[in-house]
Amino acid sequence: MTPPASPRLSILDLAPIVAGGDAAQALRNSAALARHAEQLGYTRFWVAEHHNMQGVASSATAVLIGHVAAHTESIRVGSGGIMLPNHPPLVVAEQFGTLATLFPGRIDLGLGRAPGTDPLTSRALRRDRFAAEDFPQQVAELRGYLGPEQPGQQVRAIPGIDTRVPVWLLGSSLYGAQLAAQLGLPFAFAAHFAPAHLDEALQLYRHLFQPSAELSEPYAMACIPVLAADSDEEAQRLATTPYQKFLNLIRGDRRPLPPPVDSMDGLWNPREEFSVRHDWLGAAVFGGPDTVKAGLQALLDRTGVDEIMLSIDCHDFADRLRACDIVAGLLPQLKTRRPAAAAVD
Repeated sequence: MTPPASPRLSILDLAPIVAGGDAAQALRNSAALARHAEQLGYTRFWVAEHHNMQGVASSATAVLIGHVAAHTESIRVGSGGIMLPNHPPLVVAEQFGTLATLFPGRIDLGLGRAPGTDPLTSRALRRDRFAAEDFPQQVAELRGYLGPEQPGQQVRAIPGIDTRVPVWLLGSSLYGAQLAAQLGLPFAFAAHFAPAHLDEALQLYRHLFQPSAELSEPYAMACIPVLAADSDEEAQRLATTPYQKFLNLIRGDRRPLPPPVDSMDGLWNPREEFSVRHDWLGAAVFGGPDTVKAGLQALLDRTGVDEIMLSIDCHDFADRLRACDIVAGLLPQLKTRRPAAAAVD
């Protein structure tokens, strides 16, 4: 099988609440961004579960997926991800079974095992602190509810049973890569905030992959921070927004997404700067069209990912739209560097 000419492009959205804005505006922007991405030919639009964060409006993830899917026509919409230990698998199966029934062939279910919040909020979610240890069993239970009905099955997800919603495993470490490989599922690595193990996790996933009914060959996605602007200088100015975002997270401050500043000088100390640039944003590609093209191609050459998911943190919504335009325009110039993986809808 010949390698595809170009990788697939997708978008991760946290429905960011920006400084001076509110949650209603954030949710409207999510639908508008998805429509824009659909028109540009992006493959998926995923939203992520986070709780008790003033700058994130995607906490009711399944509800937001329904909102976005209702405002688009063809782009795949899904979770990047649902933090499964926060929820009974039956409830997740019913939610995504309902979404798949309303929007057939368009829903993805990405699953993670992190809490997506702080320990106090985890307790408010009634999350068992040992729940993540049972993650493989929870995944199996959930997939059972979404698969064909079994003889004698007494508990069913309605809607949900036999919807076969595509399940992805997400990870920011080696654990998710190993489990995805063992189960023969597609794998997405969260390099947009935890880049350290990206290359190792992808290599491990491909090495350990076991073909399944869902996937005959490994299929890997990397989610990375991207800011594409008309010039390197403008992109570096826009980059001060994600710099401030992660600096605030380091300091335990979850305020709304801040506007860009002319310089970060005086806003962080050297240790904080190193942590933001390397520990959090080490996989970031920020720049004008040529710089972004080179950065994305370098990622493809190094990792061989089948799909790149963009995480775009901009205070001004117009800048997010422009970034999507620029990257979409670069897609025909990006080339995969490994044998084609199995196709995933």
